[in-house]
Amino acid sequence: MPLARRLGLTDAVFVGLGSMIGAGVFAAFAPAARAAGAGLLPALAIAAVVAYCNAASSARLAARYPESGGTYVYGRARLGDFWGYLAGWGFITGKTASCAAMTLTVVAYAAPDLGKPWRTVLAVCVVALVTSVNYLGVHRSALATRVIVCITLVVLTVVSIAGVSTDHTTVAFSPFFGNGVLEAAGLLFFAFAGYARLATLGEEVRDPARTIPRAIPIALACTLVVYAAIALVLLTTLGPARLAQSTDPLAEAAPWPWLAPVVRIGATVAALGSLLALVLGVSRTMLAMSRDGHLPRALSAVHPRFQVPHRAELTVGVIVAILASFTDLRNAIGFSSFAVLAYYAIANAAAMTLRHTEGATRRFIAISVVGLIGCLVLAFSLPLTSVLAGVAVLGIGAAVYGIRRMRPRQ
Repeated sequence: MPLARRLGLTDAVFVGLGSMIGAGVFAAFAPAARAAGAGLLPALAIAAVVAYCNAASSARLAARYPESGGTYVYGRARLGDFWGYLAGWGFITGKTASCAAMTLTVVAYAAPDLGKPWRTVLAVCVVALVTSVNYLGVHRSALATRVIVCITLVVLTVVSIAGVSTDHTTVAFSPFFGNGVLEAAGLLFFAFAGYARLATLGEEVRDPARTIPRAIPIALACTLVVYAAIALVLLTTLGPARLAQSTDPLAEAAPWPWLAPVVRIGATVAALGSLLALVLGVSRTMLAMSRDGHLPRALSAVHPRFQVPHRAELTVGVIVAILASFTDLRNAIGFSSFAVLAYYAIANAAAMTLRHTEGATRRFIAISVVGLIGCLVLAFSLPLTSVLAGVAVLGIGAAVYGIRRMRPRQ
């Protein structure tokens, strides 16, 4: 059964914003500042350039292949079955780690003083809530994301205004290629990767050939403006050293006592929105891979009433709840960034095979080349533990694929 096409341009833009803003502002800045210090803004610029190249490739491919699955579909169609499978495997594993990271962010901001057992219980409840909303249909998820994004933007605007109205810390910004800038850019890429949700929802977007190429750059541009403003406020109010050690940087940057609880509420809501959109994307890629037999075919079932891949969504929810019970936030971000950068490297390679008759100009091919090189550089600039974990997980996926291909021959 096909999925229902219910999302218009505004819905698609808000899904992208919900995926990115919640992740970046409240989860990624402190680890990135730990790596780059005062080079946070150059790192943000590098991550944005790579994200733009990936977005351009993804948008063109999504218009060409308006199906659920994103780069899994594009890699399979343009590069071969193995590369599509590897992209899908990387996306599912990386974004499942992202889901766990967002769940931990929700718990950390909503109840910072809870003990470990109760934090685990709350994490499971958060995942159950998000899974229930997604289960009821993508249009309800899109409506919830609109509300969440609006609340988040209001909170961030208040924090920005408050930050610029107070005394500032003098910050000596580092050179563009200072120490740790590339590592920080790789960590910050985690905050931009949400626009992929639009491509993975291609089967549920009205007029995808027109809507997705418009929605992706709009969402990306809006997110970059928000990130740059918040990064500047954090650096000038807290300074690089304090930002790097902070577990709640936006609340610390709030100059008025009453504003800190408001920031915590906004962070909780934003992380919920990001988690909502993440689960949407992972379940749709799982749906596409199960249709092709790379995952159990039972996961390809579509609910007859709500028209969503309900078994895939429930499976994602269970896995995320388990991971959130013991995953460390920074390690989850690093591993997720590596897996998703590998995913986009395949997307750029697939886009490079498009012909002129399919809308690929020389400028577009050049952008795809820059995106491919940028993904590889940032992936291997991440902390060593993240690189090793990412390579190991991708290797396991490749081994599983090879074993499955050998069975029919035997």
